[in-house]
Amino acid sequence: MAAPDFEHDLVGAISHLRAFARSFANDPARADDLVQETLVKAWNSRDSFTPGTNFRAWLFTILRNVYFSQHRKLRREVDDPDEQYQNSLSVPPEQHGHLDLADFRTALGTLPSDQREALVLVGAEGFSYEEAAEICGCAVGTIKSRVNRARNRLVEILGDPDLKGGQGSSGGHVADKLVKDAVRG
Repeated sequence: MAAPDFEHDLVGAISHLRAFARSFANDPARADDLVQETLVKAWNSRDSFTPGTNFRAWLFTILRNVYFSQHRKLRREVDDPDEQYQNSLSVPPEQHGHLDLADFRTALGTLPSDQREALVLVGAEGFSYEEAAEICGCAVGTIKSRVNRARNRLVEILGDPDLKGGQGSSGGHVADKLVKDAVRG
């Protein structure tokens, strides 16, 4: 891949990388740090990219590896999984739509990381099950199962029967649109 094409594709993937990083790190600043380190690693390894293969999948694999490397290093960091401390420092939104999205983000954050990761890859980022399986290094059936369990768990947590509607008007799963909004908002 020529340098201008690589650079163009790299810049074009930033918003997708940021959304995927936010599914790992509930802190937007940490997600941006993940993206930045991913971009640096991708740029430094641009000669190892094989033209004709899935560029975004290559970048997502780098981001995923960066996250897990950092995660192993940060095991001693104080965990705030239910965001009680974080929420005590913020002012709640005044509009109900923001509250609903905040509730959805919280619910999404309670999912096991493997389910959340699969749902974001398939639902928000539009990867096929096969591509998501390749990124995660597991079988296609495992990805399908994780996505299905994640969707069902979100319905259970939120108690929203509209989420059980399955396919939305645009052909995608209703929960997938909310995942896109949650990770990109």
